[in-house]
Amino acid sequence: MDIKNKVALVTGGGTGIGRATSLALAERGAIVAVNYSRSKAEAEETVQLIHDKGGRAVAVQADVSRDPEVRAMAEQVRRQFGTIDLLVNNASITRHIPFDDLEGATEQIWDELYGVNVKGMFYCARAVAPYMKKQGLGAIVNLGSIAGQTGLGSSLPYAVSKAAVHGLTKSLARALAPMIRVNCVVPGASKPGGGPAWRRR
Repeated sequence: MDIKNKVALVTGGGTGIGRATSLALAERGAIVAVNYSRSKAEAEETVQLIHDKGGRAVAVQADVSRDPEVRAMAEQVRRQFGTIDLLVNNASITRHIPFDDLEGATEQIWDELYGVNVKGMFYCARAVAPYMKKQGLGAIVNLGSIAGQTGLGSSLPYAVSKAAVHGLTKSLARALAPMIRVNCVVPGASKPGGGPAWRRR
């Protein structure tokens, strides 16, 4: 897909993998909506980096685990740029818990991780799908993790949530075909300074 002048929404786009993705899309000519939940300064810095290179970008706040905020964010981007052509579902979180500490994987932690990592990706896909269908073409990329394949990682709930992302991708691909392509990328471990997607949103 030629993405010049296409509108891309990148969740968790202000830091780490999200920032790198936002910058790469802008370099190819896309208009980038950089989503953040708490990392406002980082998102605005990412936008400024894009502007400095002559690109177009805007920072948009929303907690992806909250469906009303996601729908409002999508509508804000549509109002400003006319549509949404691309979605990169990058926002995710983790908690560091030893795998043998089953009691440490509390109900609250399960709910938090599934709320952002799984339900959040579904909410974002659902919110942008009508705009993509209206255009007749769209693309969604979900950020999975090697943890979702190996069962290892920073915590048991995180690994399971990323396995669920892989399953969600397959189901969304069926649900949204043929007009919207849905794929998943599966990064390995990355340095905190260089930015795993789960560090910040």
